[in-house]
Amino acid sequence: MTELAHHSTDYSVVESESPDVMGRNLRVGAHLWSSATAFFFVAFLFTYFYLRSLNNHGLWRPKGVNAPVTLGTLIAVAVALSAIMTFAAARKLRAGDRSAFRSLGVVALALGLAAVVLQIVVFATVGFGPTDGAYASVFLAWSGFYMVFVVGTMYWLEVLLATSFRYRGHGAAARPAPGEASGDAHRMGDDIASPISLQSPGADAFAFTWGVLAGIGVITWIILYLI
Repeated sequence: MTELAHHSTDYSVVESESPDVMGRNLRVGAHLWSSATAFFFVAFLFTYFYLRSLNNHGLWRPKGVNAPVTLGTLIAVAVALSAIMTFAAARKLRAGDRSAFRSLGVVALALGLAAVVLQIVVFATVGFGPTDGAYASVFLAWSGFYMVFVVGTMYWLEVLLATSFRYRGHGAAARPAPGEASGDAHRMGDDIASPISLQSPGADAFAFTWGVLAGIGVITWIILYLI
């Protein structure tokens, strides 16, 4: 644990890009990835309503093919709460409270993983397969791919949290020691970027990406479980 708390390499060396450049790159990347993700799931949205409108031979949703609404609702709630926690964590990090960022991030990670576990329970208990009508095929494919995206996003969050825990002892070097001249402290601040300024762009990019995916999850819940 001591090794994790006081890593030998300063975080500003690990992240060689300046905070401004890294922030712009991550912001653009997050928007592009989120747009691609939304268009990916638009295909399932179209398939759902297209096959439902056709209802060939009345086999859109045969009798007995029902999604567990309670479990689906718990999944949607867990994903939404996780996204809210993530936005709060990113805001805390921007304000300089790395401890609160880690605490909220751990809760967000736990909620996201809980959603994955609940989805596995859904797959194990639904009682129908992809060949049991068009609705069953869309339900299993849509929710299955959604969970793949959730797992990948939770891995990203885990990396952010692990990095924050690993470098939680850094940042004091940029603060002037008692009695140190303000000019020397200013030069030190110019040479050593704050870990908060380096970690915050990644947290902001993640919060945006996870927020978009959580929104897709809520839409998924409404269409697959409630309509």
